[in-house]
Amino acid sequence: MNRQYERVVQFSGGIASFASAVRVVRRYGPDRTTLLIADTQIEDPDLWRFSQDASRLLDVPLVRVADGRDPFQVFHDKKFLGNSRIAGCTRALKIDPCLRWLQKNADPEQTTLYIGIDASTRDRNRIPPIATNWHPWRTVFPLCEEGEPELTKEELLDEARSLGIEPPRLYGMGYSHNNCGGTCVRAGKAQWIRTLHLFPERYAMAETQEEEFRRANGDYAILKEQRNRVVYPLTLRELRLREEARQAASAQ
Repeated sequence: MNRQYERVVQFSGGIASFASAVRVVRRYGPDRTTLLIADTQIEDPDLWRFSQDASRLLDVPLVRVADGRDPFQVFHDKKFLGNSRIAGCTRALKIDPCLRWLQKNADPEQTTLYIGIDASTRDRNRIPPIATNWHPWRTVFPLCEEGEPELTKEELLDEARSLGIEPPRLYGMGYSHNNCGGTCVRAGKAQWIRTLHLFPERYAMAETQEEEFRRANGDYAILKEQRNRVVYPLTLRELRLREEARQAASAQ
């Protein structure tokens, strides 16, 4: 086992994990620290630019691991379509590849994992299950530690700029997270419509994959909607057709 890693930042390519990495390096220095990132195969290219910039700024290595599949391949394999409540892709494509790397390279008794959770109440509620996922490694959440100011996402983005790094472009395009290139199945209708307009080829890919899953497995969809107190699946195809109809009506 390679024991050189004492501090591993679970680096998502998002602004909170970057801010966490900054705090770790400020406190301990760059020695025996690494950024560990999982490649889901569908990230926005600018995520990798940002990740490399962060690695150079902090003078720590960026370790990239991958399962090899993308989220839709996971859904087909598991015969379960990810949605806003349950997304098996997170476990398969992020947690498990990182765990495999940790098992080979980082002794749980000597290594601490640092997780980029912001200080909002909603994100703080995620801490217990996240800590369970990474057991037996000790987990620390730098942005939530006592004495750490509760910074907004915009303040964290400004912090990156002040350090000379341009934040990931998806934030500036209105996305709340820099993951899965705007096609995260946990996102709601508003984000999918944003992707339809900004990245129509990515939307088309997701729509095609969802339709293939439906043909093989039944009437499932990433999104849902409620009508007359009954919840129905809302396919990406139907959402696109509605948005196209809305645009056509507004153009008249």
